[in-house]
Amino acid sequence: MIELVNLSKKYKQVDAVKNLNMFIEKGEIVGLLGPNGAGKSTAISMLSSLVEPTSGDVRFENNSILKNPSPLRKVVGMVPQEIALYTDLTAEENLEFFGRIYKLSGKALKRKMDEVLEQIGLTDRRKDIVKKFSGGMKRRLNIGVAMLHDPEMIIMDEPTVGIDPQSRNYILETVKRLNEERQMTVLYTSHYMEEVEFLCDRIYIMDKGNLIASGTKGEIKQILSSEKTISIKLDRLNDQFVEGLRENPLVNRVTVGEKEVTILVPREANMFSDVIKIAEAAELEIYSVDNKTPTLEDVFLHLTGRALRD
Repeated sequence: MIELVNLSKKYKQVDAVKNLNMFIEKGEIVGLLGPNGAGKSTAISMLSSLVEPTSGDVRFENNSILKNPSPLRKVVGMVPQEIALYTDLTAEENLEFFGRIYKLSGKALKRKMDEVLEQIGLTDRRKDIVKKFSGGMKRRLNIGVAMLHDPEMIIMDEPTVGIDPQSRNYILETVKRLNEERQMTVLYTSHYMEEVEFLCDRIYIMDKGNLIASGTKGEIKQILSSEKTISIKLDRLNDQFVEGLRENPLVNRVTVGEKEVTILVPREANMFSDVIKIAEAAELEIYSVDNKTPTLEDVFLHLTGRALRD
């Protein structure tokens, strides 16, 4: 459906995106991941024809959109990272305003507004002023605006940031339902790895403007197929314990939580006795030591050196 070919964007001396190659097939949900500053938003802006690339091409159904973006714009809905609503208007008035921008009017617009309000669960709040909405309700209305013109594809740039768990789950279920019932194509970026695990068929990972990995969830997890993660829970943590793990030659990475440390080691390594000795030397009590299969979060840390939310 859409293909990015050697796409690059340079701002003065900063290479925001470098020779990015991606494809998105009709009817799939694709995740675009990367830490802050990775180039995700710039890539999305170029893909949606809002920003002109420095070089490369964006092709929609095998035609370049750089000179003629209209065919793409007609079939794409955009849910930006920042809330894009008029907060002094009601939910209904916002939908009517944006619907007219999409050249909807009369009974067609009214019917579409009713349908969208039902989909996003705001029918009973349609007459309420948006400034009184919770963050989650504003996010849902933002999604509703993007769906007004029956897009074939929707681009969602971190649509669940800063909202309550109930609204977050509602949005995730809505995205899944749109994909399954309408075969809607979705490009989804998020700071929450569990969202990507739940939604996405394929994943692209960016860092510092470069594409560093791509594939299905299973294929990306295979990057760490020769390694395993070990989760260690303790009564407390101290520097001696953490440094003792880092100095162990079998440990490839140490990730420190509040009262938990996760280490990445070769799959065949038996670390139990080493962990016990290091904890005893640091005068700490171990609550549990669990071997785990590497997750997408582990792969992301391995590739970028940073957690997704860093």
